[in-house]
Amino acid sequence: MRKYKCKYDIEFQDIKEILDFMDDHYADKTAFIYKSKDRKSQTEISFHKFRQDVDSVGAYLLSKGLKGKRIVVIGPNSYPWMIAYYGIVVNVGVVVPLDKGLPEDEIINSLKKCKADAIVYDESLKMDFEKIIAMDGIVAETLIPMSDLAQDRLPEYAPLVEKYRSEFKVIDKHAVDIILFTSGTSADAKAAQLTQRNIASCIAAMRKVEPIYEDDVVMIFLPLHHAFGCTGTLMFLSNGCTNVFCSGLKYVQKELVEYHISAFFCVPLIIEAIIGKVLKTAEKEGKLQKLETGRKISKALMKMGIDVRRKIFKDVIDGLGGKLRFLISGAAPLDLKTLEYATDFGLLTVQGYGLTETAPTIASESYFYRRPGSVGHAMPGVEVKINDPDEDGIGELYARGPNIMKGYLDDDEANAKVFVNGWFNTGDLARIDEDDYIFITGRKKNVIVLKNGKNIYPEEIEALIDEIPYVTECVVSGQEVGEDYRLVVTIVYDPEEESIKTLSREEVQELANYDIEKINQDMPTFKRIKQVYLRTEPFEKTTTQKIKRRTVKVGEEN
Repeated sequence: MRKYKCKYDIEFQDIKEILDFMDDHYADKTAFIYKSKDRKSQTEISFHKFRQDVDSVGAYLLSKGLKGKRIVVIGPNSYPWMIAYYGIVVNVGVVVPLDKGLPEDEIINSLKKCKADAIVYDESLKMDFEKIIAMDGIVAETLIPMSDLAQDRLPEYAPLVEKYRSEFKVIDKHAVDIILFTSGTSADAKAAQLTQRNIASCIAAMRKVEPIYEDDVVMIFLPLHHAFGCTGTLMFLSNGCTNVFCSGLKYVQKELVEYHISAFFCVPLIIEAIIGKVLKTAEKEGKLQKLETGRKISKALMKMGIDVRRKIFKDVIDGLGGKLRFLISGAAPLDLKTLEYATDFGLLTVQGYGLTETAPTIASESYFYRRPGSVGHAMPGVEVKINDPDEDGIGELYARGPNIMKGYLDDDEANAKVFVNGWFNTGDLARIDEDDYIFITGRKKNVIVLKNGKNIYPEEIEALIDEIPYVTECVVSGQEVGEDYRLVVTIVYDPEEESIKTLSREEVQELANYDIEKINQDMPTFKRIKQVYLRTEPFEKTTTQKIKRRTVKVGEEN
C-alpha cells in the first residue's frame, strides 16, 4: 500500500466519535456561520454548541417516539438540516436525506422505497406533506417542520437530553444508519445503505491526504443530501474549520470575499465559472496579455523551485477574497484548461472520484500526488483494480475497502451485479498508469457500441467539444439511421458568447459544423461525428450538475 505524506493518523470508527473529537478539540471555535434569509444578520455556532444541539434534537425526536425509526430529512442547506441529520444518525435511528429538487412524484416514490417512518421537512418546500403521508404506500406518520429546530426553539429541548440520554442509540458502526439515493444520471435512483464506519473511514482517509488546517474557512455550497457535500463538510469540521453556509449561487463570489474563504469543495461548473470570470474581467480591463505573461514567468520560476504565483497574481487572489488557496472538485471531470489556470494562479486544485455507494471517496489527488487528467491515487485503505482491461488498459474499475456500502435497499438483482467476489464494481471505465494514477474514461452504461463492434467512450469526445468557446455543454450519442448507426452530438450553446452573438441560428449551425469537422480530422474514422444538433436550453441535471443522459433525446433541438 502506498505510504502517504500526511498530517494526521486517526482511524475514526463512527460518526459519534468524530463529533466528540470535534467537541474535545475545538469546543470554543466557530463551527458554522449562516445569514438570515434577508442576509441582514448572521449567526455563529461554536463546535460545543453544535454538539449540544445534536443531542437536543436527538432527545426531541426520541420524545416523538422515533427511536430506531427511518427518518427523512429534506430541505435546502441549513443549520437545522445539519442538526436534524446528525441528531438522527448519532442518537435516534436511520437518516434518509432526500433531494429537495426532485419532482414531487419522485419524492413520493423515494418515501415509499425507503419506508420512512417520519419526515423532517423545510416549510419553504411547496409540498403538502400532510396529503403525501396519507397516500397509499407511504408509512410515515410523523411530520416535523424544520422551524421546530430553529435556534429559538432548541432551548426547549435541552431538558429532554438527560431524560432521554439512556435511550440514545448504541452505535453499531457496521449497522445501516444512512440511506442515500444515487443521482440517477443514467438509470433510476437506487437506495444505497451506508454505515457509520463507511463515512468515518472516508473522513479518516481524507484527513491523511489533504492539507486542511484549523484556521481554514470553508464554504458549504454542495447540497448536503449528497454524499460529497455531507461527507466533505464533516471532513472539514473534523479538522476544526469554520464552515459558512453559502446564501445561494448568485452570492458565491461576494461571500468568497466577505468571509475570506480559504477552502472550497464543489463541482467543476463552479470552478470553471470562477476562473472564467477572472479571465473575462482581465480581458475587459485589457490585462489579459499581462496575465498570460505572468503565467509564463511563474511557470519558468516554478521549474527552478521558486513559487511566486500568489505574488504575481495577487490581484486575482484578492478578487477571490485574498485567502482562497484550496479547491476540491468532484462529481464530474474538471476541464483541464480551467485546472491549469487555477494552478497557475496559485490555487491548489485537486480532483476526487467516488460514488454515493462508496461514501463517497475512492480516489483523490493531493498536494503531493497530482497528475493532470487523473483523479489521483486510491485513498488510504482502499484497493482498486481494472477488471478485464482491453488493449488500452481500459476496463471497469473495481474497488474494495471500509468505505463500500452494505448494498442497495431491497434490490438483490442490483446487488448481484455490483458485488463481484468481494469487490465493488463502480460501473465506471478507467485505466491505471504505471504510477498508480487512476484515469476515468467514462461510464460503461454510456459506451456506444458501433455495428462494427468498436467501442466509443463519449466523454472523451465531449471533452474536446467542450473546448469550443460558445459550447456550454454537450452530449455525444449513437443514432440509428436506416442501416447506419452513427455518432451525433447535441450541443448547448451560449448565443451571447462574444464570438457568435452577432450570428443567426443558421450561421451558428454552419460554424458548429465547421468546428466539429476540425475535431473529426484528428479522429479515427469510427470516432467521427456525423451530425450536429443545436439547442440553447440546458440539459436536465442532478443537483451536483451532472447531465441526466437518459433524458437527452437525440436529435431534439430548441
